[in-house]
Amino acid sequence: MSSQDGDGVMASLSAEGQLNSTNGLRRNSLSYVEVLAQSVSVIAPSTVPAVLLGLIFASAGNGTWLSFFFGMVGMVLVSCNINQFARRSAAPGSLYSYIVRGLGPTAGVLGGWALLFGYILTGMSTLCGFAVVADVLSDKIGIHVPPLICFAAGVMLAFYVAFRDIQLSAKMMLVCEGAALLAVVILGVLIWQDKGFAIDAAQVTLTGVTPGGVTSGVVLVVFAFSGFESATSLGGEAKDPLRTIPRSVSRSVIVTGLVFTFMAYVVVLGFKDAPIALDKAEAPLDYLAKSIGWGRLSTFINLGILLSFFSCTLASINSTARIVFSMARHGLFADALGEAHITNKTPYLAVALSALVTFLVPAAVSLFGVSAFEAQGYFGTLCSFGFLLVYVLISIAAPIYLREIGVSSKMSWIYSGLALVFLALPFIGTVGIPGSSLFPPAEFPNNMLAGLFILYMALALGWLTWQRMRHPRMIPAMRKAIEKVELQFSDIEGARPGLTIPEAVSSGH
Repeated sequence: MSSQDGDGVMASLSAEGQLNSTNGLRRNSLSYVEVLAQSVSVIAPSTVPAVLLGLIFASAGNGTWLSFFFGMVGMVLVSCNINQFARRSAAPGSLYSYIVRGLGPTAGVLGGWALLFGYILTGMSTLCGFAVVADVLSDKIGIHVPPLICFAAGVMLAFYVAFRDIQLSAKMMLVCEGAALLAVVILGVLIWQDKGFAIDAAQVTLTGVTPGGVTSGVVLVVFAFSGFESATSLGGEAKDPLRTIPRSVSRSVIVTGLVFTFMAYVVVLGFKDAPIALDKAEAPLDYLAKSIGWGRLSTFINLGILLSFFSCTLASINSTARIVFSMARHGLFADALGEAHITNKTPYLAVALSALVTFLVPAAVSLFGVSAFEAQGYFGTLCSFGFLLVYVLISIAAPIYLREIGVSSKMSWIYSGLALVFLALPFIGTVGIPGSSLFPPAEFPNNMLAGLFILYMALALGWLTWQRMRHPRMIPAMRKAIEKVELQFSDIEGARPGLTIPEAVSSGH
């Protein structure tokens, strides 16, 4: 933040509260499909069957599909809590603003830092995945591409697209993720066709499945859905945001959840009687494509996964930049980060910072001898801590917020409670319980990751305390600006205060 206090901060906050184009972003530019592409791209669904499915099978076995289904249901509960805010207000970096509205500025700012942690680490993880797949593809033609070159190429292209135009970003994400997802689903249908579209009795009857195994699988499934809420970061640029954003949040979970469940079923079926177990296969989709006589399709699958990793990196940079942009306009970061490009209408300095950090950390880790594959796993686990904290905060904030505006109901508290119970699973599964065989404590170096996140949040709290001491008017002004945005939306039809959670889901809200 700049050294100026008072009038400068207040002017910035007043600008943030406008519904017109005074914040500099391109208003009313993204359609529902383009907003949906943002959430789906951060989930990167085409990468899950290739990367996580074998790990989930190791725990859940024939109940792998059930782990995905339960995970989808749990994340729908979380989306219901998010949408209590999303159908009433929209702004860049909305999820951080929602927590401020429900739990106050301190929790909101810490939630914003956690969200930044989640998105930026997601971008780093998928950038590493991009490098891994790029090396696999280039190796087929006898070329080895160093990870640093892949990192630089992926980030530079993502930066250019994010800097140039949010519509270009959305369309590229839509094409990349759409092509990748289509390739994976086609392979799934071909696998099932090769098995005569059989109904696998062992999976249907859950042969050999234990509740603990399914529960352990759900832990990883939650990680697979991380980032589904990223459409909320486009609140300043979406058309009809009180409808398009809630629909994108809830439907991104449902669409990808159904794809996950289908692919889990057919991939487990495809490995029946195979000479190698699913949890031992390093590239399960490649193996199945070759085993059913579609070996050439594996190259297209890898190309699709490469596009999906890039799309997720781009989406993560977009989300990170808009949260930084919003927090800067609330006086929490340097004023320059809250500026938008005059011509492109994008938060260009925030985009540049997000892209730079996304490149530098993986590059530094690589220089210290950590492979891109290993770094992908570390960054992926770390990002989950940020998302989980935000989901917990938003689930607590939703019924409190509804009570504050006078539309609270018993069901809102029930949905909040169910979401919190569900979210306890990944926390326990990640940290572990001493002496437990179901949730054993993590081993080194994974047992250090939770400590790194706690240290990060402690530093964020210290930074916030220092900023409040330096600029005592900052927090009251932030709350006022966020409440002003909501008031300006209050007369829009989409902000019907009495809409219940089931009605919100059924209507796409």
